[in-house]
Amino acid sequence: MSCSRMENKILGYVDGRLKEGERLEMEKHLSTCAACRLRVNEFRAVTGLLDELPVIEPSAAFDLRVHARVAAEPAKLGWWAWLTPSPRVALAASMLLLAMVWIGSRPIEHPAIPKEDLSVVENADYDVISSFAPLADLSQAASDDDDASDSTAPQQM
Repeated sequence: MSCSRMENKILGYVDGRLKEGERLEMEKHLSTCAACRLRVNEFRAVTGLLDELPVIEPSAAFDLRVHARVAAEPAKLGWWAWLTPSPRVALAASMLLLAMVWIGSRPIEHPAIPKEDLSVVENADYDVISSFAPLADLSQAASDDDDASDSTAPQQM
């Protein structure tokens, strides 16, 4: 077993919170790994020292003071709380607005058309698409579909 995987289980082993299988796996690893055995012994020593400390009982008024402090906390505003104005949000919004205005005010740079292509562009026939034969076939096919749907529709008496 790897020590890094066992390191996460050492506290549970020292406290006795591991399941039987995990405990047996840990003991098997500890029998072969001196570094992990040392770590377990250190944790046991610290636990022993903590057990020797006296238990501090809070005063009777402690509970009342804690409840009063919790009650004095401002109420959460719900999911709308993130919309409250803050300097960071205002700065981000103003920077975004400034960037949008700057980008929008820049002149549009059209690519230069080479002189040899300029005559082609000036004499272009933009009405080519209106006389494009496949489009005429499509419009005729659409009207045929309308006629077919009319003939299959049940006739009322």
